[in-house]
Amino acid sequence: MSNWVLGVIGGSGLYEVDGLTDKRWVSVQTPWGPPSDELLTGTLNGVKLVFLPRHGRGHRLSPTDLNFRANIHALKSLGCTDILSVSAVGSLREDLHPGMFVVVNQFIDRTFAREKSFFGPGLVAHVSMAHPVCPRLSSMAAEAARAAGAQVVEGGTYLVMEGPQFSTKAESELYRSWGCHVIGMTNMPEAKLAREAELPYASVAMVTDYDCWHEDHDHVDVAQIIACLLANAARGKDLIGALAGQLGGPRPASPIDTALTNALITAPHARDQAMIDKLAVVAGRALRG
Repeated sequence: MSNWVLGVIGGSGLYEVDGLTDKRWVSVQTPWGPPSDELLTGTLNGVKLVFLPRHGRGHRLSPTDLNFRANIHALKSLGCTDILSVSAVGSLREDLHPGMFVVVNQFIDRTFAREKSFFGPGLVAHVSMAHPVCPRLSSMAAEAARAAGAQVVEGGTYLVMEGPQFSTKAESELYRSWGCHVIGMTNMPEAKLAREAELPYASVAMVTDYDCWHEDHDHVDVAQIIACLLANAARGKDLIGALAGQLGGPRPASPIDTALTNALITAPHARDQAMIDKLAVVAGRALRG
């Protein structure tokens, strides 16, 4: 019997998961406000799965408007043990062409208008983000992407911009000079909050277009980008099914399961009770310890 509970956050074009049994949409209330949408729960290839459409069904929410804290809290509250992010990105490399999947292992966070931590005044914590994704889950996701027919690159840096506007050409060239591979708007602070919630996180970035640095950028029309987005989303659904198929049997412990053990800085006697109550779901293990 598998004790994995896979949380999946679907980005642009991915608003539902095919093949779920016993599926139902669940409304979750959080102390951080409402998540992006109801969450779809069910079983896929023998594994419990919880799916959240990041932008809401119908793509109602822009990246800046996403309630990242509520999203991660909701997934944790429904028992998720691991989180897979699937998102659309632009390419910053000639060799990463539209249609390719990049299983990223690093981020540069350039967002500035988002709440980035569950912790704050009255209860301070500092988690390590040196290695922001789970290598085990990332490796499994890469294997699942190949099984889904995608051309996959393992490893790469995802530049997370605020949006909702796309980059200027000067910005795009700057990010290329930094060695970034792909650019998008949604994986931060998502990955940071997943780490604070002690949830292993992996990100599959699905390339839809070259960013504006590329000389052919102006020759690509919206219809081509949408067609690539939809093809990627179809493969993304197959990826999720293939990944669930790998998760049979007991889930081995991960170091990320105890990421908060040495991260809580505020002395127990100085902790604010209201903050303790808000953090009961995401940090309860560490707070009880």
